[in-house]
Amino acid sequence: MDAHGIDIQILSLSVPGIQADADAVTELQRCVEQLGFKGALINDHTRGRYLDDHAYEELWSALEELRVPLSLHPGSLPCDDWHVMRGRPEMYGASWSWQAETGGHAMRLICAGVFDRHPVATLILGHLGEFLPFPRSRIDSRYRSLRVDEPLQRMPSQYFGSNLLITTSGVLAPEAVQAAVLTIGADAVMFAVDYPYEVTADAVASIEKADLPSQVKEKVAPLNARRVLRI
Repeated sequence: MDAHGIDIQILSLSVPGIQADADAVTELQRCVEQLGFKGALINDHTRGRYLDDHAYEELWSALEELRVPLSLHPGSLPCDDWHVMRGRPEMYGASWSWQAETGGHAMRLICAGVFDRHPVATLILGHLGEFLPFPRSRIDSRYRSLRVDEPLQRMPSQYFGSNLLITTSGVLAPEAVQAAVLTIGADAVMFAVDYPYEVTADAVASIEKADLPSQVKEKVAPLNARRVLRI
């Protein structure tokens, strides 16, 4: 941290992690109010149940009331036999499948109207948004062509950058960071390393080398995180 000019780190437990179950609200309240936690992290689905399930409505309300974000992280064992990966183990995990699975979970939350019912709730996606930010125009154009039982209050992509924020963790290409900022806005992107899986120097360089104004870089690191996490 000292070598690369990082003053504060927000730490989280990844795999195997702690999943959301019946006592999730009580534990969230205890962690935030008594222990000073800045949010919560869940590794994708919990035994095949996604966060748009009615059982999690109270959890979303608690996140709003406590004014803390929920980080949706890859890592749960797949609950489906995804044929596209059959015989190709190199596609499983951080190389491809985790992004697709977690991005799909986030899209499910949007399409299910979670953020219409909980407009103050904040979801954080790592790895530059788990594939989601860049096809936003296509997501919207295809949504307009559909008939759904309960239409969203906004176009799907309009939840990006408001309810859905992203970090740069694990994606260390400056041009990708720049594209993400241009796509969903300078207020919606936060610097992260994905330590210890990635090299801190490379993560810092991805911000420094991005073709972005200095005031935008300052938002990405550190102002946005300070605002969202209240530090």
